[in-house]
Amino acid sequence: MIKLLEVPTLQIEQRIKKELEENPALEEGQEEEDIHSESEEDEQFEETDKDKEEFTIDDYIEEDDIPDYRLQAKNYSKDEEKRSEIPFSVGFSFHEHLESQLGLRDLTDKQKILGEYILGNLDEDGYLRRELINIVDDLAFLQNVETTEDELEEVLKVIQDLEPAGVGARTLRECLLLQLEKRDVSQPSMNLAHTILYNYFEEFSKRHYDKIVAKLGITENELKAAIDEVLKLNPKPGGVYSDPFNKTSQPIIPDFILELSEDGFDLHLNSRNLPELRLSTAYSEMLHSYSKDKSQKKEMKDAVMFVKQKIDSAKWFIDAIKQRQNTLLLTMNAILEYQQDYFIDGDETKLKPMILKDVAEMTGLDISTVSRVANSKFIQTHFGIFPLKFFFSEGLQTDSGEEVSTREIKRILQDCIENEEKRRPLTDERLTEILQEKGYQIARRTVAKYREQLNIPVARLRREI
Repeated sequence: MIKLLEVPTLQIEQRIKKELEENPALEEGQEEEDIHSESEEDEQFEETDKDKEEFTIDDYIEEDDIPDYRLQAKNYSKDEEKRSEIPFSVGFSFHEHLESQLGLRDLTDKQKILGEYILGNLDEDGYLRRELINIVDDLAFLQNVETTEDELEEVLKVIQDLEPAGVGARTLRECLLLQLEKRDVSQPSMNLAHTILYNYFEEFSKRHYDKIVAKLGITENELKAAIDEVLKLNPKPGGVYSDPFNKTSQPIIPDFILELSEDGFDLHLNSRNLPELRLSTAYSEMLHSYSKDKSQKKEMKDAVMFVKQKIDSAKWFIDAIKQRQNTLLLTMNAILEYQQDYFIDGDETKLKPMILKDVAEMTGLDISTVSRVANSKFIQTHFGIFPLKFFFSEGLQTDSGEEVSTREIKRILQDCIENEEKRRPLTDERLTEILQEKGYQIARRTVAKYREQLNIPVARLRREI
């Protein structure tokens, strides 16, 4: 249940398909009946209970009632046409894109196995974070494949030649160099950029430009031209595929649909691709039939155990999916109620400070449960699609005692840094003073924390020449 709660819409569809493939007691689609009246179901319960007493199947297995479970994967949408506008993920994922290229390379069967395993260890940015010696051990223990670091290195070189350039790198330096090597390094600025990254990467990463100028005997303009070439490179080659906001390469599939009408808000789950689930009638009848067999043979016991296990597993999965849907709606309804003013028109200034604990108290759920719901989930509104995490932020008091969202503070910080003089970037101390002048009582260490959360480096590393 916990794992299913963390899974977003696209993956839950895949998870249901996997369960349907693996468990024959779980079926997709609506029965001919829907079909069974309640009286027929009651008869089934009575017959099952009677059979239990007469044939004492309880002697060798604990039997439960077998209700005719069904889960209607409803959309709750009033407008089919609007649902058809919901974006769905198409095309290749990052790893599929790499696998398709690797399949075109002239590799031995063993090299293909090694290559696929290396690709499986790339992170979403396209980096290989595991040491090759550890991958050697993984392959030996998990796949019974004997290899060496040299063999892996050879296959890794092939992967590093794939697109996007820089993929398969183990460090940022290697990633940038791989990209430069695919460009025309005969150009002076490009050649200088390669030299700087290869020989003076530490000085470059720390913005010690004066040291680079002195060691290479170059002018400041030459250094600037080389740095401009480096800035054209992509430090996260896999990012174009993994960025959830990049709608051109990976459309977002919202987990919730929020519609605003004259009557108020209409919130429903995006479940259009989730199939209806039910217990297999054949398996239920099979267990019912087994219960009439007075045979006490081991084969019969094994058969009953197998069928019951599959039915129990199917019942659990249907209940877990149903509970997941209820928990998602409960949590999102609480967020909607808390941030009601914001959801009317999407004005960020109307976002209230809200933390996981606030939603947990409103719903009666654990904070960890709310966190799992908020993770990797999106909502489609009439003003855009947003991750649920967007609506959470801490609060801060102004001089007047008004509580404002820390999102507002971060926006001011970002504006200040975007408009700063790049030769003399604003320090955290100066940013603190600016905020205090605007009436926000904030400490320097808090400014530093917010700056880091915005993935903005310290002033020294923002300096440009």
